Amino acid sequence: MPTDHIFTADVFWKGNLGTGTSGYDDYSRNHEVRSGLAPVLVASSEEAFAGDPERWNPEQLLISAVAQCHMLWALDIAARNGVVIVAYRDHACGVLEINHDGSGQIREVWLRPEVVVAQDQMVERMDKIHAMAHRMCFIARSIKAEVHIEGRSLADRRRNR
Repeated sequence: MPTDHIFTADVFWKGNLGTGTSGYDDYSRNHEVRSGLAPVLVASSEEAFAGDPERWNPEQLLISAVAQCHMLWALDIAARNGVVIVAYRDHACGVLEINHDGSGQIREVWLRPEVVVAQDQMVERMDKIHAMAHRMCFIARSIKAEVHIEGRSLADRRRNR
């Protein structure tokens, strides 16, 4: 039987410049996201949509959520299967498609994890780990966007001497 976990987030708009949303240029898109004991996340819309480029935007958060979920599953699967990951970083990218009516959707997410494993023989196992992580990832399974994974793995040369 499935188990449910409930997640919450509180979003507070901080952009009333004195006249509310009286005009497109009369308010800021700045807001804060809070959840539990986590640090406050300062956010805005994308700069192309009158947002603040020094703050996270929803599109970046969605793409990073996919990348984080994939990474966490890859780490879990590796640990359970004797593959020692010593470094992991991802250069994730997403494509936002804007429709004629101004609506849009994230059409594709590209994950490009670079993984360093402890031993040469572990490198070849990472492709299967990435495939399994993709099948397990809660976020990737929840979105309509196509998720592509172009992983690159190598052995930690310092450990293989």
